Amino acid sequence: MRITKLELFHVKPRWLFLKVHTDEGITGYGEPIVEGRAKTVEAAIRELESYLIGQDPLRIEHHWQVMYRGTFYRGGPILVSAISGIEQALWDIKGKYYNIPVYEMLGGACRHKIRMYSHCSGDTPEEIAKNAVKKQQQGFTAIKIGIDPPVLNVDSLAFVESQVAKLAAIRAAVGKEMDIAIDFHGRVSPAMSIRLAREFEPYYPMFIEEPCLPENVDTMVRVAQSTSIPIASGERLFTRWGFREVLEKQAIAIVQPDLCHAGGILEAKKIAAMAEVYYGSIAPHNPLGPISLASCLQLDACTPNFLIQEHPSLHEKWDLGAGYLKKPFVIEDGYIKLPEGPGLGIEIVEESLVERAYPGDWDTPRLYHEDGSYAEW
Repeated sequence: MRITKLELFHVKPRWLFLKVHTDEGITGYGEPIVEGRAKTVEAAIRELESYLIGQDPLRIEHHWQVMYRGTFYRGGPILVSAISGIEQALWDIKGKYYNIPVYEMLGGACRHKIRMYSHCSGDTPEEIAKNAVKKQQQGFTAIKIGIDPPVLNVDSLAFVESQVAKLAAIRAAVGKEMDIAIDFHGRVSPAMSIRLAREFEPYYPMFIEEPCLPENVDTMVRVAQSTSIPIASGERLFTRWGFREVLEKQAIAIVQPDLCHAGGILEAKKIAAMAEVYYGSIAPHNPLGPISLASCLQLDACTPNFLIQEHPSLHEKWDLGAGYLKKPFVIEDGYIKLPEGPGLGIEIVEESLVERAYPGDWDTPRLYHEDGSYAEW
């Protein structure tokens, strides 16, 4: 079997899908994307295409090594995201070739269902608490809220109290059984993260995500050592080498590799194994589409230190595959059942790739402080 063609599809709301063809008629799908840089990733895939055409798609590890090491320069969001989507598609092909799910090729299932968490937002404490109750009524046992942007490097007491008020309202509304994670989104300075975490502790957050930007690991360590709340991070880290220092210095308790950015399914499995050495957990990052989710579920199924899976909760349920998958994913009582089909376990509605096409020009939002200076989104 040989790879014969790579097809790319820019589809709404901001995704890039890849279809890899073979001469035996078996095809595989992946989701190679950097949000706001979809066309750049497309160019990177086209540069890798000349190597891939004519290759045996079953030699996944070998091709990963050649694509990653063969460019001389290592890492980075563009190259590794391109490789990630290709790797997902190759696993999809391999699973279809052997007629088994990807997780069966990676050690077999560790669980029979996969716990999900949903995003929750609201402009006021009353609104966000109401929305949290709705998520609870839908069966979710965990939600994630975000810190309101923009945040000054040293912000006011009024700002801190406004964020605490939202968390307190949710906890009062949903009780003690529901988990509440808080995404700082890298928009908060280490100093402010420490202040916010101290005020959040009485409400027992499940974890704090990206309390500060990950470029300086020592600052992450300082935040982690200042609070009892578990720290999660990793959506902006690439490959196992990107996670080495944060694990060695125990800056995080929960790794969050994005399977569309960090190197794909097997690379995330390796990252999870590194975290396991430090008794850490994995909660894959996923703000993207149904192919991304399908890849995450295959990893979640076979990874012993899996904690919980992110689900972005798009209103149209596109992220669960509505309109894109012949059988969209279903969340029941906060869980998705173990995938059963071969490969990634999904079948794409190919007409949707045309009907929902868009130019691929989605851009990252930009925020500014009151004085006009740039603020982290």
